[in-house]
Amino acid sequence: MITGELKTQIDGIWNTFWTGGISNTITIVEQLTYLIFIKDLDETETRNERKALRGFKYTPLFAIYKGEKDEVNQQDFRWKNLKEMDVNARHNIFTNTVDGVFPFIRSLGQNKSLFSTYMKGATFGISKPSVLDQVMEKLERIDMTNQDTKGDIYEYLLSKLEGGGTAGQFRTPRHIIKLMVELMQPTLEDTICDPSAGTAGFLVAAKEYIDKHNEMTELDKHSEHINKTMFNGTEFDATMLRIASMNLYLHGVEEPNIVDVDAVSKDNTVSNAYTLVLANPPFKGTIDKDSISVGLKNVTDTSKTELLFLALILRQLKTGGRAAVIVPDGVLFGSGKAHKSIREEIIANNRLEAVISMPSGVFKPYSGVSTAIMIFTKTGSGGTNNVWFYNMLADGKSLDDKRNLLVDEDLFMAFAFGDGFEKADQDLKLAVHEKFNLPQILDHYRYIKSDFFKKMHAVNGELLQINDLPLNLGFGQFLENTCTHDYSNRTSQSFLVPFQEIKDNDWDLSINRYKEIVYEEVIYDAPKDILKRINSINILREVIAKQLEQNLS
Repeated sequence: MITGELKTQIDGIWNTFWTGGISNTITIVEQLTYLIFIKDLDETETRNERKALRGFKYTPLFAIYKGEKDEVNQQDFRWKNLKEMDVNARHNIFTNTVDGVFPFIRSLGQNKSLFSTYMKGATFGISKPSVLDQVMEKLERIDMTNQDTKGDIYEYLLSKLEGGGTAGQFRTPRHIIKLMVELMQPTLEDTICDPSAGTAGFLVAAKEYIDKHNEMTELDKHSEHINKTMFNGTEFDATMLRIASMNLYLHGVEEPNIVDVDAVSKDNTVSNAYTLVLANPPFKGTIDKDSISVGLKNVTDTSKTELLFLALILRQLKTGGRAAVIVPDGVLFGSGKAHKSIREEIIANNRLEAVISMPSGVFKPYSGVSTAIMIFTKTGSGGTNNVWFYNMLADGKSLDDKRNLLVDEDLFMAFAFGDGFEKADQDLKLAVHEKFNLPQILDHYRYIKSDFFKKMHAVNGELLQINDLPLNLGFGQFLENTCTHDYSNRTSQSFLVPFQEIKDNDWDLSINRYKEIVYEEVIYDAPKDILKRINSINILREVIAKQLEQNLS
Protein backbone atom coordinates (compact mmCIF):
# COMPACT_ATOMS: atom_id res chain seq x y z
CA MET A 1 0.00 0.00 0.00
CA ILE A 2 1.26 3.49 -0.87
CA THR A 3 1.98 5.83 2.05
CA GLY A 4 4.16 8.80 2.87
CA GLU A 5 6.54 10.19 0.30
CA LEU A 6 5.59 7.73 -2.46
CA LYS A 7 1.92 8.62 -2.08
CA THR A 8 2.81 12.31 -2.37
CA GLN A 9 4.86 11.63 -5.50
CA ILE A 10 2.07 9.68 -7.20
CA ASP A 11 -0.48 12.34 -6.23
CA GLY A 12 1.81 14.85 -7.93
CA ILE A 13 1.85 12.78 -11.14
CA TRP A 14 -1.93 12.36 -10.92
CA ASN A 15 -2.37 16.14 -10.64
CA THR A 16 -0.05 16.66 -13.60
CA PHE A 17 -2.30 14.46 -15.76
CA TRP A 18 -5.42 16.23 -14.52
CA THR A 19 -4.13 19.75 -15.08
CA GLY A 20 -2.90 18.60 -18.48
CA GLY A 21 -6.44 17.64 -19.51
CA ILE A 22 -6.27 13.86 -18.87
CA SER A 23 -8.81 12.94 -16.21
CA ASN A 24 -9.83 9.35 -17.03
CA THR A 25 -8.29 7.00 -14.43
CA ILE A 26 -7.80 4.08 -16.82
CA THR A 27 -6.10 6.38 -19.35
CA ILE A 28 -3.76 7.64 -16.62
CA VAL A 29 -2.97 4.07 -15.53
CA GLU A 30 -2.24 3.01 -19.12
CA GLN A 31 -0.04 5.98 -19.97
CA LEU A 32 1.83 5.72 -16.69
CA THR A 33 2.30 1.97 -17.27
CA TYR A 34 3.76 2.57 -20.72
CA LEU A 35 6.25 5.07 -19.32
CA ILE A 36 7.24 2.68 -16.50
CA PHE A 37 7.58 -0.08 -19.12
CA ILE A 38 9.89 2.07 -21.24
CA LYS A 39 11.93 2.99 -18.16
CA ASP A 40 12.21 -0.69 -17.17
CA LEU A 41 13.20 -1.73 -20.70
CA ASP A 42 16.14 0.64 -20.50
CA GLU A 43 17.10 -0.67 -17.04
CA THR A 44 16.86 -4.26 -18.33
CA GLU A 45 19.08 -3.38 -21.30
CA THR A 46 21.61 -1.74 -18.98
CA ARG A 47 21.74 -4.83 -16.74
CA ASN A 48 22.25 -7.05 -19.80
CA GLU A 49 25.05 -4.80 -21.06
CA ARG A 50 26.84 -5.12 -17.73
CA LYS A 51 26.39 -8.90 -17.69
CA ALA A 52 27.69 -9.06 -21.28
CA LEU A 53 31.06 -7.86 -19.98
CA ARG A 54 31.21 -11.19 -18.11
CA GLY A 55 30.30 -13.27 -21.16
CA PHE A 56 26.48 -13.14 -20.95
CA LYS A 57 24.86 -13.43 -24.39
CA TYR A 58 21.69 -11.52 -25.19
CA THR A 59 19.86 -9.89 -28.08
CA PRO A 60 19.85 -6.09 -27.73
CA LEU A 61 16.40 -4.53 -27.50
CA PHE A 62 17.33 -1.22 -29.08
CA ALA A 63 18.64 -1.46 -32.66
CA ILE A 64 19.55 0.86 -35.52
CA TYR A 65 17.78 0.36 -38.86
CA LYS A 66 16.66 2.14 -42.03
CA GLY A 67 13.18 3.61 -41.60
CA GLU A 68 10.71 4.88 -44.20
CA LYS A 69 12.47 8.24 -44.44
CA ASP A 70 15.65 8.25 -42.38
CA GLU A 71 17.80 5.97 -40.31
CA VAL A 72 16.03 5.03 -37.06
CA ASN A 73 18.20 4.79 -33.97
CA GLN A 74 16.21 2.97 -31.31
CA GLN A 75 18.82 4.04 -28.76
CA ASP A 76 16.78 7.26 -28.78
CA PHE A 77 13.93 5.25 -27.20
CA ARG A 78 15.95 4.44 -24.08
CA TRP A 79 14.75 6.25 -20.99
CA LYS A 80 18.21 7.57 -20.16
CA ASN A 81 18.36 9.26 -23.58
CA LEU A 82 14.72 10.37 -23.73
CA LYS A 83 14.97 12.27 -20.47
CA GLU A 84 17.90 14.31 -21.81
CA MET A 85 16.11 15.44 -25.00
CA ASP A 86 14.47 18.71 -25.85
CA VAL A 87 10.84 18.67 -24.71
CA ASN A 88 9.34 18.94 -28.20
CA ALA A 89 11.82 16.54 -29.83
CA ARG A 90 11.00 13.96 -27.18
CA HIS A 91 7.25 14.40 -27.68
CA ASN A 92 7.68 13.94 -31.44
CA ILE A 93 9.35 10.57 -30.83
CA PHE A 94 6.35 9.50 -28.72
CA THR A 95 3.76 10.72 -31.25
CA ASN A 96 5.54 9.27 -34.31
CA THR A 97 3.18 6.49 -35.44
CA VAL A 98 5.64 4.97 -37.93
CA ASP A 99 9.14 4.96 -36.44
CA GLY A 100 8.50 6.18 -32.89
CA VAL A 101 8.48 4.72 -29.40
CA PHE A 102 5.04 3.13 -29.60
CA PRO A 103 5.59 1.23 -32.87
CA PHE A 104 8.76 -0.03 -31.15
CA ILE A 105 6.77 -1.22 -28.12
CA ARG A 106 4.22 -2.94 -30.35
CA SER A 107 7.01 -4.74 -32.22
CA LEU A 108 8.38 -6.44 -29.10
CA GLY A 109 7.67 -10.15 -28.96
CA GLN A 110 7.34 -12.47 -31.92
CA ASN A 111 4.87 -11.77 -34.70
CA LYS A 112 1.35 -13.03 -33.94
CA SER A 113 2.25 -13.68 -30.29
CA LEU A 114 -0.32 -12.79 -27.64
CA PHE A 115 2.08 -10.17 -26.29
CA SER A 116 2.37 -8.40 -29.64
CA THR A 117 -1.39 -8.80 -30.19
CA TYR A 118 -2.29 -6.99 -26.97
CA MET A 119 0.39 -4.36 -27.43
CA LYS A 120 -1.13 -3.45 -30.81
CA GLY A 121 -3.72 -1.56 -28.78
CA ALA A 122 -1.04 0.51 -27.07
CA THR A 123 -1.37 4.15 -28.11
CA PHE A 124 0.20 7.33 -26.83
CA GLY A 125 -2.34 9.59 -25.15
CA ILE A 126 -0.40 12.59 -23.79
CA SER A 127 -1.04 15.42 -26.24
CA LYS A 128 0.99 18.16 -24.53
CA PRO A 129 4.82 18.03 -24.57
CA SER A 130 4.93 19.86 -21.23
CA VAL A 131 2.77 17.20 -19.53
CA LEU A 132 5.01 14.39 -20.80
CA ASP A 133 8.05 16.31 -19.60
CA GLN A 134 6.62 16.85 -16.10
CA VAL A 135 5.45 13.23 -15.72
CA MET A 136 8.81 11.83 -16.83
CA GLU A 137 10.64 14.19 -14.51
CA LYS A 138 8.50 13.08 -11.54
CA LEU A 139 8.78 9.39 -12.46
CA GLU A 140 12.56 9.76 -12.57
CA ARG A 141 12.51 10.73 -8.88
CA ILE A 142 10.70 7.54 -7.83
CA ASP A 143 12.87 4.59 -6.79
CA MET A 144 11.39 1.58 -8.60
CA THR A 145 14.10 -0.93 -7.75
CA ASN A 146 11.49 -2.57 -5.51
CA GLN A 147 9.44 -4.54 -8.06
CA ASP A 148 6.18 -4.14 -6.13
CA THR A 149 6.23 -0.34 -6.47
CA LYS A 150 4.61 -0.67 -9.91
CA GLY A 151 1.77 -2.74 -8.47
CA ASP A 152 1.30 -0.23 -5.66
CA ILE A 153 0.98 2.54 -8.24
CA TYR A 154 -1.73 0.66 -10.19
CA GLU A 155 -3.57 -0.15 -6.97
CA TYR A 156 -3.53 3.42 -5.73
CA LEU A 157 -4.67 4.97 -9.01
CA LEU A 158 -7.51 2.49 -9.42
CA SER A 159 -8.59 3.12 -5.84
CA LYS A 160 -9.18 6.79 -6.64
CA LEU A 161 -12.06 5.86 -8.93
CA GLU A 162 -13.22 2.41 -7.89
CA GLY A 163 -12.43 1.95 -4.23
CA GLY A 164 -9.74 -0.62 -5.00
CA GLY A 165 -11.59 -2.84 -7.42
CA THR A 166 -14.84 -3.86 -9.04
CA ALA A 167 -16.91 -7.05 -8.76
CA GLY A 168 -14.93 -8.05 -5.67
CA GLN A 169 -11.51 -7.72 -7.34
CA PHE A 170 -8.72 -6.54 -5.05
CA ARG A 171 -5.01 -6.62 -5.64
CA THR A 172 -3.35 -9.27 -3.49
CA PRO A 173 -0.75 -7.91 -1.06
CA ARG A 174 2.75 -8.82 -2.15
CA HIS A 175 3.67 -10.67 1.05
CA ILE A 176 0.58 -12.89 0.74
CA ILE A 177 1.50 -13.67 -2.88
CA LYS A 178 5.02 -14.49 -1.70
CA LEU A 179 3.67 -16.77 1.03
CA MET A 180 1.50 -18.72 -1.42
CA VAL A 181 4.33 -19.12 -3.93
CA GLU A 182 6.74 -20.26 -1.21
CA LEU A 183 4.13 -22.77 0.03
CA MET A 184 3.69 -24.26 -3.45
CA GLN A 185 7.38 -24.19 -4.50
CA PRO A 186 6.97 -24.03 -8.31
CA THR A 187 9.48 -25.95 -10.41
CA LEU A 188 10.82 -25.81 -13.96
CA GLU A 189 8.52 -28.68 -14.87
CA ASP A 190 5.37 -26.78 -13.85
CA THR A 191 2.85 -25.19 -16.16
CA ILE A 192 1.39 -22.37 -14.08
CA CYS A 193 -1.89 -20.49 -14.41
CA ASP A 194 -3.71 -17.62 -12.76
CA PRO A 195 -7.29 -17.59 -14.09
CA SER A 196 -7.85 -14.05 -12.78
CA ALA A 197 -4.46 -12.66 -13.76
CA GLY A 198 -4.92 -8.91 -13.20
CA THR A 199 -1.42 -7.40 -13.30
CA ALA A 200 0.13 -10.93 -13.20
CA GLY A 201 1.43 -10.61 -9.63
CA PHE A 202 1.22 -14.35 -8.90
CA LEU A 203 2.89 -15.32 -12.18
CA VAL A 204 5.70 -12.80 -11.72
CA ALA A 205 6.32 -14.06 -8.16
CA ALA A 206 6.42 -17.65 -9.45
CA LYS A 207 8.97 -16.63 -12.09
CA GLU A 208 11.10 -14.93 -9.43
CA TYR A 209 10.97 -18.08 -7.28
CA ILE A 210 12.02 -20.28 -10.21
CA ASP A 211 14.86 -17.93 -11.16
CA LYS A 212 16.13 -17.94 -7.58
CA HIS A 213 16.04 -21.71 -7.04
CA ASN A 214 17.60 -22.88 -10.31
CA GLU A 215 21.02 -22.59 -11.90
CA MET A 216 21.40 -20.55 -15.10
CA THR A 217 22.19 -23.69 -17.09
CA GLU A 218 18.88 -25.25 -16.04
CA LEU A 219 16.99 -22.07 -16.85
CA ASP A 220 18.58 -21.99 -20.30
CA LYS A 221 17.67 -25.64 -20.85
CA HIS A 222 14.00 -24.84 -20.13
CA SER A 223 13.97 -21.44 -21.86
CA GLU A 224 11.45 -22.49 -24.53
CA HIS A 225 9.02 -23.67 -21.85
CA ILE A 226 9.59 -20.58 -19.70
CA ASN A 227 9.08 -18.14 -22.55
CA LYS A 228 6.06 -19.72 -24.22
CA THR A 229 4.14 -22.28 -22.14
CA MET A 230 4.99 -22.07 -18.45
CA PHE A 231 3.06 -18.90 -17.56
CA ASN A 232 -0.64 -18.69 -18.39
CA GLY A 233 -3.61 -16.63 -17.37
CA THR A 234 -6.99 -15.25 -18.34
CA GLU A 235 -8.12 -11.64 -18.11
CA PHE A 236 -10.89 -9.84 -19.99
CA ASP A 237 -9.88 -6.25 -19.17
CA ALA A 238 -7.83 -4.85 -22.09
CA THR A 239 -5.75 -2.59 -19.86
CA MET A 240 -4.91 -5.38 -17.44
CA LEU A 241 -3.98 -7.62 -20.39
CA ARG A 242 -1.38 -5.11 -21.51
CA ILE A 243 -0.13 -4.46 -17.98
CA ALA A 244 0.16 -8.20 -17.23
CA SER A 245 1.94 -8.87 -20.52
CA MET A 246 4.41 -6.02 -19.95
CA ASN A 247 5.02 -7.11 -16.35
CA LEU A 248 5.88 -10.67 -17.38
CA TYR A 249 7.95 -9.49 -20.35
CA LEU A 250 10.05 -7.35 -18.04
CA HIS A 251 10.60 -10.40 -15.81
CA GLY A 252 12.01 -12.49 -18.62
CA VAL A 253 8.93 -14.16 -20.10
CA GLU A 254 9.07 -13.29 -23.79
CA GLU A 255 5.71 -14.74 -24.84
CA PRO A 256 3.38 -14.80 -21.81
CA ASN A 257 0.18 -16.68 -22.53
CA ILE A 258 -2.38 -14.27 -21.06
CA VAL A 259 -5.66 -14.94 -22.87
CA ASP A 260 -8.43 -12.40 -23.44
CA VAL A 261 -11.47 -14.32 -22.19
CA ASP A 262 -13.99 -14.35 -19.36
CA ALA A 263 -12.55 -17.24 -17.36
CA VAL A 264 -15.81 -18.92 -16.28
CA SER A 265 -17.70 -18.37 -19.53
CA LYS A 266 -18.42 -20.87 -22.30
CA ASP A 267 -15.63 -19.24 -24.33
CA ASN A 268 -12.99 -20.68 -22.00
CA THR A 269 -12.64 -24.37 -22.91
CA VAL A 270 -9.22 -25.10 -21.35
CA SER A 271 -9.10 -28.29 -19.27
CA ASN A 272 -6.43 -30.66 -17.88
CA ALA A 273 -3.73 -28.19 -18.86
CA TYR A 274 -1.89 -26.94 -15.76
CA THR A 275 0.15 -28.43 -12.93
CA LEU A 276 -0.11 -25.39 -10.65
CA VAL A 277 -2.74 -22.70 -10.15
CA LEU A 278 -2.16 -19.60 -8.01
CA ALA A 279 -5.17 -17.32 -7.77
CA ASN A 280 -7.17 -14.71 -5.95
CA PRO A 281 -10.46 -14.88 -7.90
CA PRO A 282 -13.03 -12.07 -7.69
CA PHE A 283 -15.30 -12.17 -4.64
CA LYS A 284 -19.04 -11.52 -4.56
CA GLY A 285 -19.29 -11.19 -8.30
CA THR A 286 -22.02 -12.77 -10.41
CA ILE A 287 -22.22 -13.79 -14.03
CA ASP A 288 -25.17 -14.30 -16.32
CA LYS A 289 -26.19 -17.96 -15.98
CA ASP A 290 -26.62 -18.44 -19.71
CA SER A 291 -22.97 -17.55 -20.34
CA ILE A 292 -21.50 -19.90 -17.71
CA SER A 293 -19.61 -22.93 -18.95
CA VAL A 294 -21.89 -25.96 -18.60
CA GLY A 295 -19.13 -28.09 -17.08
CA LEU A 296 -18.77 -25.67 -14.19
CA LYS A 297 -22.49 -25.65 -13.43
CA ASN A 298 -22.41 -29.43 -13.16
CA VAL A 299 -19.98 -29.09 -10.25
CA THR A 300 -21.63 -26.11 -8.53
CA ASP A 301 -24.90 -24.77 -9.90
CA THR A 302 -24.48 -21.09 -9.15
CA SER A 303 -23.69 -17.71 -10.66
CA LYS A 304 -21.32 -16.73 -7.81
CA THR A 305 -17.84 -16.17 -9.19
CA GLU A 306 -15.99 -17.33 -6.05
CA LEU A 307 -17.56 -20.80 -6.42
CA LEU A 308 -17.34 -20.99 -10.21
CA PHE A 309 -13.62 -20.23 -10.15
CA LEU A 310 -12.98 -23.18 -7.83
CA ALA A 311 -14.81 -25.45 -10.25
CA LEU A 312 -12.82 -23.92 -13.12
CA ILE A 313 -9.52 -24.52 -11.34
CA LEU A 314 -10.37 -28.18 -10.79
CA ARG A 315 -11.22 -28.52 -14.49
CA GLN A 316 -8.06 -26.81 -15.68
CA LEU A 317 -5.66 -28.73 -13.44
CA LYS A 318 -4.04 -31.91 -14.66
CA THR A 319 -4.41 -34.93 -12.42
CA GLY A 320 -1.79 -34.44 -9.73
CA GLY A 321 -1.87 -30.67 -10.25
CA ARG A 322 -2.07 -28.48 -7.19
CA ALA A 323 -3.62 -25.13 -6.34
CA ALA A 324 -3.36 -22.35 -3.76
CA VAL A 325 -6.45 -20.13 -3.93
CA ILE A 326 -7.73 -17.23 -1.84
CA VAL A 327 -11.45 -17.51 -1.05
CA PRO A 328 -13.84 -15.43 1.07
CA ASP A 329 -14.89 -17.09 4.32
CA GLY A 330 -18.40 -17.66 3.00
CA VAL A 331 -17.03 -20.32 0.67
CA LEU A 332 -15.83 -22.27 3.71
CA PHE A 333 -19.12 -22.45 5.60
CA GLY A 334 -21.93 -21.35 3.25
CA SER A 335 -24.97 -23.57 3.76
CA GLY A 336 -26.36 -23.32 0.22
CA LYS A 337 -26.33 -26.33 -2.08
CA ALA A 338 -23.78 -24.75 -4.40
CA HIS A 339 -21.40 -24.02 -1.51
CA LYS A 340 -21.64 -27.54 -0.15
CA SER A 341 -21.25 -29.19 -3.54
CA ILE A 342 -17.96 -27.44 -4.40
CA ARG A 343 -16.54 -28.17 -0.94
CA GLU A 344 -17.55 -31.82 -1.20
CA GLU A 345 -15.99 -32.02 -4.67
CA ILE A 346 -12.65 -30.70 -3.39
CA ILE A 347 -12.62 -32.72 -0.14
CA ALA A 348 -14.23 -36.03 -1.12
CA ASN A 349 -13.23 -36.36 -4.78
CA ASN A 350 -9.83 -34.68 -4.62
CA ARG A 351 -7.30 -33.98 -1.85
CA LEU A 352 -7.69 -30.91 0.34
CA GLU A 353 -4.44 -30.28 2.20
CA ALA A 354 -4.74 -26.97 4.01
CA VAL A 355 -7.00 -24.09 5.00
CA ILE A 356 -5.11 -21.02 6.19
CA SER A 357 -7.51 -18.54 7.77
CA MET A 358 -6.43 -14.91 7.31
CA PRO A 359 -7.49 -11.91 9.42
CA SER A 360 -10.13 -9.61 7.97
CA GLY A 361 -7.71 -6.68 7.70
CA VAL A 362 -5.47 -8.24 5.03
CA PHE A 363 -7.27 -6.42 2.18
CA LYS A 364 -7.83 -3.15 4.01
CA PRO A 365 -8.35 -0.29 3.31
CA TYR A 366 -10.20 -1.54 0.22
CA SER A 367 -12.16 -4.36 1.84
CA GLY A 368 -12.67 -5.80 5.30
CA VAL A 369 -13.72 -9.21 3.99
CA SER A 370 -12.40 -12.25 5.87
CA THR A 371 -10.52 -14.68 3.64
CA ALA A 372 -8.61 -17.93 3.66
CA ILE A 373 -6.07 -19.74 1.48
CA MET A 374 -7.17 -23.18 0.32
CA ILE A 375 -4.49 -25.62 -0.85
CA PHE A 376 -5.61 -28.72 -2.73
CA THR A 377 -4.47 -31.29 -5.27
CA LYS A 378 -6.57 -32.64 -8.13
CA THR A 379 -6.75 -36.44 -7.91
CA GLY A 380 -10.23 -37.24 -9.22
CA SER A 381 -10.32 -40.13 -6.75
CA GLY A 382 -10.24 -38.58 -3.28
CA GLY A 383 -7.28 -38.73 -0.96
CA THR A 384 -8.11 -36.18 1.74
CA ASN A 385 -6.94 -37.54 5.09
CA ASN A 386 -6.19 -34.85 7.64
CA VAL A 387 -6.68 -31.21 6.70
CA TRP A 388 -4.21 -28.76 8.20
CA PHE A 389 -5.85 -25.63 9.61
CA TYR A 390 -3.85 -22.54 10.54
CA ASN A 391 -5.32 -19.50 12.24
CA MET A 392 -3.26 -16.55 10.95
CA LEU A 393 -3.66 -13.78 13.51
CA ALA A 394 -0.96 -11.37 12.34
CA ASP A 395 0.52 -10.79 8.87
CA GLY A 396 3.17 -8.27 9.87
CA LYS A 397 0.99 -5.19 9.41
CA SER A 398 -1.68 -3.47 11.45
CA LEU A 399 -5.17 -4.70 10.59
CA ASP A 400 -6.72 -1.24 10.32
CA ASP A 401 -7.02 0.99 7.25
CA LYS A 402 -3.48 2.33 7.75
CA ARG A 403 -1.80 -1.12 7.49
CA ASN A 404 1.36 0.08 9.20
CA LEU A 405 4.28 -2.32 9.54
CA LEU A 406 4.52 -3.98 12.97
CA VAL A 407 7.94 -5.54 12.43
CA ASP A 408 11.24 -4.20 11.20
CA GLU A 409 10.90 -3.04 7.59
CA ASP A 410 14.06 -4.80 6.40
CA LEU A 411 12.85 -8.00 8.02
CA PHE A 412 9.43 -7.76 6.40
CA MET A 413 10.85 -6.88 2.99
CA ALA A 414 13.27 -9.80 3.20
CA PHE A 415 10.28 -12.09 3.45
CA ALA A 416 7.97 -10.33 1.02
CA PHE A 417 10.50 -9.51 -1.69
CA GLY A 418 13.71 -11.37 -1.05
CA ASP A 419 14.73 -14.70 0.35
CA GLY A 420 11.60 -16.06 1.99
CA PHE A 421 13.04 -15.21 5.43
CA GLU A 422 15.69 -17.94 5.15
CA LYS A 423 18.47 -15.64 6.33
CA ALA A 424 16.82 -14.78 9.66
CA ASP A 425 17.94 -16.92 12.58
CA GLN A 426 15.55 -18.98 14.70
CA ASP A 427 15.50 -16.59 17.63
CA LEU A 428 14.47 -13.72 15.38
CA LYS A 429 11.71 -15.71 13.67
CA LEU A 430 10.28 -16.78 17.01
CA ALA A 431 10.60 -13.28 18.48
CA VAL A 432 8.45 -11.69 15.79
CA HIS A 433 5.85 -14.46 15.66
CA GLU A 434 3.23 -12.58 17.67
CA LYS A 435 3.17 -9.85 15.01
CA PHE A 436 4.21 -11.88 11.96
CA ASN A 437 2.88 -15.43 11.55
CA LEU A 438 4.01 -16.06 7.98
CA PRO A 439 7.39 -17.68 8.77
CA GLN A 440 5.69 -20.20 11.07
CA ILE A 441 3.00 -20.93 8.46
CA LEU A 442 5.70 -21.83 5.93
CA ASP A 443 7.61 -23.88 8.47
CA HIS A 444 4.63 -25.88 9.75
CA TYR A 445 3.31 -26.64 6.26
CA ARG A 446 6.66 -27.88 5.01
CA TYR A 447 7.16 -29.96 8.16
CA ILE A 448 3.75 -31.63 7.90
CA LYS A 449 4.49 -32.57 4.30
CA SER A 450 7.95 -33.93 5.17
CA ASP A 451 8.90 -37.45 6.23
CA PHE A 452 10.00 -36.09 9.61
CA PHE A 453 6.39 -35.50 10.61
CA LYS A 454 5.58 -39.22 10.53
CA LYS A 455 8.51 -39.94 12.84
CA MET A 456 7.46 -37.51 15.57
CA HIS A 457 3.68 -37.45 15.27
CA ALA A 458 0.72 -39.83 15.15
CA VAL A 459 -1.63 -39.69 12.17
CA ASN A 460 -3.89 -37.05 13.77
CA GLY A 461 -0.98 -34.90 14.88
CA GLU A 462 -0.40 -36.08 18.45
CA LEU A 463 3.22 -35.69 19.58
CA LEU A 464 4.99 -39.02 20.14
CA GLN A 465 7.86 -39.87 22.46
CA ILE A 466 10.72 -40.90 20.16
CA ASN A 467 14.26 -41.88 21.09
CA ASP A 468 16.40 -40.70 18.20
CA LEU A 469 18.98 -38.10 17.31
CA PRO A 470 17.51 -34.58 16.88
CA LEU A 471 18.94 -34.31 13.36
CA ASN A 472 17.12 -37.49 12.36
CA LEU A 473 13.87 -35.89 13.53
CA GLY A 474 14.20 -32.67 11.56
CA PHE A 475 15.39 -30.39 14.34
CA GLY A 476 18.12 -29.02 12.12
CA GLN A 477 15.78 -28.17 9.25
CA PHE A 478 12.80 -26.52 10.96
CA LEU A 479 12.12 -24.05 13.71
CA GLU A 480 12.58 -25.59 17.14
CA ASN A 481 8.91 -25.36 18.11
CA THR A 482 7.74 -26.80 14.78
CA CYS A 483 9.01 -30.31 15.43
CA THR A 484 7.70 -30.40 19.00
CA HIS A 485 4.30 -28.85 18.28
CA ASP A 486 1.19 -30.92 19.10
CA TYR A 487 -0.81 -30.75 15.86
CA SER A 488 -3.84 -32.33 17.53
CA ASN A 489 -4.13 -29.40 19.95
CA ARG A 490 -7.15 -27.43 18.75
CA THR A 491 -6.45 -24.52 21.10
CA SER A 492 -3.32 -23.66 19.08
CA GLN A 493 -3.06 -21.74 15.82
CA SER A 494 -1.97 -24.87 13.94
CA PHE A 495 -3.84 -28.19 14.04
CA LEU A 496 -5.10 -31.13 11.97
CA VAL A 497 -8.72 -32.21 11.44
CA PRO A 498 -9.54 -35.69 10.08
CA PHE A 499 -11.59 -36.19 6.92
CA GLN A 500 -14.46 -37.96 8.67
CA GLU A 501 -15.04 -35.10 11.09
CA ILE A 502 -15.24 -32.63 8.22
CA LYS A 503 -17.66 -34.90 6.36
CA ASP A 504 -19.84 -35.26 9.47
CA ASN A 505 -19.97 -31.45 9.68
CA ASP A 506 -21.48 -31.18 6.19
CA TRP A 507 -18.10 -30.35 4.63
CA ASP A 508 -17.77 -27.20 6.76
CA LEU A 509 -14.25 -25.72 6.52
CA SER A 510 -14.62 -22.79 8.88
CA ILE A 511 -11.75 -22.84 11.35
CA ASN A 512 -14.14 -21.78 14.12
CA ARG A 513 -16.03 -25.04 13.65
CA TYR A 514 -13.01 -27.02 14.83
CA LYS A 515 -10.94 -24.64 16.93
CA GLU A 516 -11.30 -25.04 20.69
CA ILE A 517 -11.45 -21.89 22.77
CA VAL A 518 -10.04 -21.96 26.26
CA TYR A 519 -12.07 -19.90 28.69
CA GLU A 520 -10.32 -18.61 31.80
CA GLU A 521 -12.35 -18.95 34.96
CA VAL A 522 -12.96 -15.59 36.62
CA ILE A 523 -14.06 -15.65 40.26
CA TYR A 524 -16.14 -12.67 41.39
CA ASP A 525 -16.88 -11.60 44.98
CA ALA A 526 -20.27 -12.39 46.43
CA PRO A 527 -22.89 -9.67 45.73
CA LYS A 528 -23.23 -8.83 49.46
CA ASP A 529 -19.48 -8.16 49.69
CA ILE A 530 -19.63 -5.89 46.65
CA LEU A 531 -22.56 -3.98 48.21
CA LYS A 532 -20.61 -3.52 51.45
CA ARG A 533 -17.73 -1.95 49.53
CA ILE A 534 -20.14 0.34 47.68
CA ASN A 535 -21.73 1.45 50.97
CA SER A 536 -18.29 2.10 52.50
CA ILE A 537 -17.36 4.23 49.47
CA ASN A 538 -20.63 6.17 49.78
CA ILE A 539 -20.01 6.87 53.49
CA LEU A 540 -16.49 8.05 52.74
CA ARG A 541 -17.79 10.26 49.92
CA GLU A 542 -20.30 11.91 52.27
CA VAL A 543 -17.59 12.59 54.88
CA ILE A 544 -15.32 14.21 52.30
CA ALA A 545 -18.21 16.30 50.95
CA LYS A 546 -19.01 17.66 54.45
CA GLN A 547 -15.34 18.52 55.00
CA LEU A 548 -15.25 20.45 51.74
CA GLU A 549 -18.42 22.36 52.70
CA GLN A 550 -16.90 23.34 56.07
CA ASN A 551 -13.70 24.55 54.40
CA LEU A 552 -15.70 26.70 51.98
CA SER A 553 -17.85 28.33 54.68
